[in-house]
Amino acid sequence: MRALILLGLITLLAACTGKPGSDDPLLSDRRLNLEEFFTGDLIAYGQFQDVFGTVRRRFEVRIRGDWNGERLRLVENFTYEDGATEQRIWTLTKTGPDSWQGTALGVVGMATGEERGDTFNWRYTIDLPIPAADGTTDTIRVSFDDWMWQLSDDRLLNRAYMTKYGVDIGEVVISFEKL
Repeated sequence: MRALILLGLITLLAACTGKPGSDDPLLSDRRLNLEEFFTGDLIAYGQFQDVFGTVRRRFEVRIRGDWNGERLRLVENFTYEDGATEQRIWTLTKTGPDSWQGTALGVVGMATGEERGDTFNWRYTIDLPIPAADGTTDTIRVSFDDWMWQLSDDRLLNRAYMTKYGVDIGEVVISFEKL
């Protein structure tokens, strides 16, 4: 019984961790422009950590972005440390001066995002493929609250908070670099 109470308290504390907000002060005078930053070839390195801080998976992503004046298409090719690969293709549409919507295979409904200075916030729910111990692939439906900050003309940092049923389950940290 003590272990169950302790687990509940740890989960409650983890759910109370601070997260970025749209009213946070901007730290630079840069203006992130998604269609400019993500056009061309990029490489990204990232990892998933569970709610307790344990790194569970690392990956590299090769990205090819194409802006045609109306939509931004991102072809993401993931290679995980265990050798597994995955491709995700995003199609984003600019819906206002600083707002976006988009979709990719597995995304439930529409992803929505907003640029603000050097920051971009992207929110969506996705049926995420998860490798099972027996070699098959399961899926888990999770919600992402992605926060991206442009660090320089060719670097962007992404921290994505993952929840299931509104409870924090982990986060993904990714560093993007234009090639």
